Amino acid sequence: MLFAARHKVIPHGGKSDDLVIYRANIEYQYNQNEEARMTALLATRSHLYFVFTLIIGSALVSNAAEPGGGSPQSTPFQLPALPYAMNQLEPYISSNTMSFHYGKHHQGYVDSLNKLTAGTEWAGQPLERIIVANAGATDKTAIFNSAAQVWNHTFFWNSMKPNGGGKPSGRILEMIDKSFGGLDQFKTAFTDAAVAQFGSGWVWLVQDGATLKVVRTSNADNPLAHGQTAILTCDVWEHAYYLDYQNRRKDFVTAFLDHLANWDFAATQLK
Repeated sequence: MLFAARHKVIPHGGKSDDLVIYRANIEYQYNQNEEARMTALLATRSHLYFVFTLIIGSALVSNAAEPGGGSPQSTPFQLPALPYAMNQLEPYISSNTMSFHYGKHHQGYVDSLNKLTAGTEWAGQPLERIIVANAGATDKTAIFNSAAQVWNHTFFWNSMKPNGGGKPSGRILEMIDKSFGGLDQFKTAFTDAAVAQFGSGWVWLVQDGATLKVVRTSNADNPLAHGQTAILTCDVWEHAYYLDYQNRRKDFVTAFLDHLANWDFAATQLK
């Protein structure tokens, strides 16, 4: 579309004003072309800067991932991945509880263990070795507590699964029948032990020789420190259930046994 003259056209020497309008159109088209050219140039520069940023960023990440690349070494102990999504244990354990319990509490024990073991003989050692070696040592209580709680929580996550609970089968059921007189009797013993645990702690199904037993431990203590084999556990620290059950610990443990207990995992722990 031709440019409409922005200025009043004054005839000169009797000549038509077409020439003036033509010149105005030429000027306008030139300005439009210049504006388009500059816009394209700026767009090209922005695109090149974006690509350059990506290339440099990728190089920095790659360099940091290589030894000597300038990034700090990864910590020896890492938070293990959950064997299911945060919300997959609902409605029995909410994703809100999981986000605090796993994302805050479990992570906190991992962070604490890394700080306590940095530069010591225990840095990067298997958790089981740290737990057994430091159990009962009054000067190593902090290391024991952190290592044991990292191990306990990992074992707890594996002791549950979506659509769990129900009745086990095979050898573990035979051992439960032999040791407790039946599954219902085991559930009663397990629940009673959980309710009876004063303050924070854990309730465990353990193997002691050829027999299965229900034991409870306080705070971070666990069966490894007592020469027993853990088979299944339920966390009865308040942060494990309070957001969902408040002070109804028994209801939480009942839901654990009836709907969450991972008997497949438990069977793999038998000696």
